[in-house]
Amino acid sequence: EVELGDGFVARVDGEQRAKTVRNHSATHLMHKALREVLGAHVQQKGPLVDAEKTRFDFTHNAPVTPAQITEIENRVNAAILHNAATQARVMDIESAQKTGAMMLFGEKYGESVRVLDIGSSRELCGGTHVARTGDIGLFKIVGESGVAAGVRRVEAITGANALHYTQGLESSLHGVAATLRTPPAEVPARLAQVLDQVKALEKEVAQLKGKLASSQGDDLLNQAVDVKGLKVLAARLDGADARTLRETMDKLKDKLKSAAIVLAAVDGDKVQIAAGVTADSLGKVKAGELVNFVAQQVGGKGGGRPDMA
Repeated sequence: EVELGDGFVARVDGEQRAKTVRNHSATHLMHKALREVLGAHVQQKGPLVDAEKTRFDFTHNAPVTPAQITEIENRVNAAILHNAATQARVMDIESAQKTGAMMLFGEKYGESVRVLDIGSSRELCGGTHVARTGDIGLFKIVGESGVAAGVRRVEAITGANALHYTQGLESSLHGVAATLRTPPAEVPARLAQVLDQVKALEKEVAQLKGKLASSQGDDLLNQAVDVKGLKVLAARLDGADARTLRETMDKLKDKLKSAAIVLAAVDGDKVQIAAGVTADSLGKVKAGELVNFVAQQVGGKGGGRPDMA
C-alpha cells in the first residue's frame, strides 16, 4: 500500500532505453534513405519506435521492391559505419527553417524547436538519440507492406535484434542445405534441380494414371447394361484425376459406340465426376444434364457440353 510520506526511487531500464534509442536514431536515417531512393514525395505518416523495432509509415504509391530495400539498407548502414557524431540544437522556428530541417506537414510547432543532425539527416525532433551513428550497430529491414491507399509501411531492427535475425536466417539456410545435402551457397541451384525432378515425376505419375485408367476402362466394358437400346455405364475409377477421367471416357465412347457413361473418382472428401454421351445418342440424353443430376446426389453440381461434361 502507498501512504502519504512514502519515498520512491525511479530508475530507467538502461538496456531497454538503449535499444529504443538505437531504433529511434535508425528511423531518422531510414527516412532520409527512403526519400533518396524512392523520391522526395515520401512523407512520414506515423512511426512507432520501441525496444524491439522501428515501424515507419510513409506516403508512396507502390510496393518497395527488394532491390530498393537493399539500397535503403546499404545507405543506412553506410551512415552507421561513418560513425558521425549526433548534434541537437534548440533554436527558434524561423532559424530552423533556414537550416533546411525537415518538418512534418500539418504538425504544430512552438516558438523554439529542437533540430537534430544525425548522419546526413536533419529533422525537428525532441526525442533521445545515440551519441554517434555507429552506436546503432547493424540495421536490417524485416518487413514491407501496404496499410492504406498510397501509404506503405516498413519495419526494421537494429543492434543485437538485427544480429539475431540474420543468425536465424543463416540457421534456416543451413537446415535447408543439410536437407538437400549441398553447401549453403549451392542451395538455389540444388533446389531448382529438385523442382525439375518433381515436375518430371508428376508427369510420369500422370502417364501411369492414364495407363491404369485405360486398363480399368477395358475391364469396365463388360459392366455396361442395355437400356432401351442404349448402353449405360456408371463406374468409379480409383486414383484417377480429371484428365484421366476424360481420356478414359473418350476410349469407352469409341468402344461402346452408342452409350451414356458416368465415371467418378474419389479423393478423400472430394468427388470428381465426368459424363459422356456418344453423338448418336444426344437426342435421348445430354451429358451436361446427366452430370448435374449425379453431382446433386453427392451435394455438388455440374454441367458442360451435351457430349462431355
